Amino acid sequence: MIRIVEPKDGAILNKNDGKQTSRGLEITVKGTISDGYDEVWVNDTRSEVTREEFASNVVLEERENRIVAFGRGKEGKRAADVITVLWDQNSIKRYRFSVDDNIVWLKDLAMNSTKHHSIFDNEFLGFWRQMHEKFGTKIQFNIYYQTEGFSLAQMPEKYKAEWLENADWLRLTFHALQHKPDEPYKNATYLEIKRDYLLVTRQIERFAGKDLLSTFTTVHWAEAPLEACVALRNLGIEGLVGYFTLMSMDNDRGTPLPRPRVSYYLNKEETSYLVTHDYWKDMRTGIIFIRHDIIMDWLRQDEIVPRLNEVARNPHQSEIIEMLIHEYNYYRQPNFKAKVVAGLEWATNKGYRSVFYDEGFIGA
Repeated sequence: MIRIVEPKDGAILNKNDGKQTSRGLEITVKGTISDGYDEVWVNDTRSEVTREEFASNVVLEERENRIVAFGRGKEGKRAADVITVLWDQNSIKRYRFSVDDNIVWLKDLAMNSTKHHSIFDNEFLGFWRQMHEKFGTKIQFNIYYQTEGFSLAQMPEKYKAEWLENADWLRLTFHALQHKPDEPYKNATYLEIKRDYLLVTRQIERFAGKDLLSTFTTVHWAEAPLEACVALRNLGIEGLVGYFTLMSMDNDRGTPLPRPRVSYYLNKEETSYLVTHDYWKDMRTGIIFIRHDIIMDWLRQDEIVPRLNEVARNPHQSEIIEMLIHEYNYYRQPNFKAKVVAGLEWATNKGYRSVFYDEGFIGA
């Protein structure tokens, strides 16, 4: 048997994962062998074999690259293993800021449409415009369809021109039907999540325009089975963002869990990989997964910069910084704004650029 163990099938690699050359990104492919395969090739290069392991350098020249390790054993016995890896060719230090669980400010804009002449007359959106003006930050809002006494069907179209005028730094996309119950899509079918996605998306298109949509989102609680995630992929969603943990949700320092949490349908091996990497693509489904690096409203204000510094020290996590906060804590946490400013100041001072993931290859 021949098995490639590094990099992982579906790995997305950037300049931190290898050596940039005139031909492309040179990486090292490692694997294991058994049953007497004493000669192993990786693509067109004969590999170094030591006991039951092999290693070989390969140059990635395209965005998507197939790598095959193969060999011949005794009596002509053959074995091979194939993986596909992606090269983030134009990678830069970048961050994305998203806000989950949005509905209250949408209700305010609808219920007070005679009073509000601009979307930024809403205090919450006004704050985010200040962040954009000060730091150049782009903001993605993952939104619900309804809450008590309100649904997106009640959103007026009077603000549509203004939404479109600000489409360079604002995104609206599907999050869930509503806030409760918790983990609403944990056991969802293909048709159930498709129904809710279309409810939200068609309303966004109506009151704000298609330019505000994103092909990346976070499903509420980041829990959904394979079939539901494939439904989203077939509807145009290219990537899903989640927390991806095998520990209790206590800033990754809790107790071990029997199964992955906030990890969609991914298994323990896949979730473990995302704990220490920026991104990964499931080649079966075509979905790119990105991990939240920091959920600001879960931390004290003085923990935000140390947490970001910790992430930035890992070369496999430092290229993309994914920041998240929840709308409801704007009304509960007095230092909500200060937390956001702390994170954005850190990103700006460290030379990170604010992006949307659907701009270019994952925002680069």
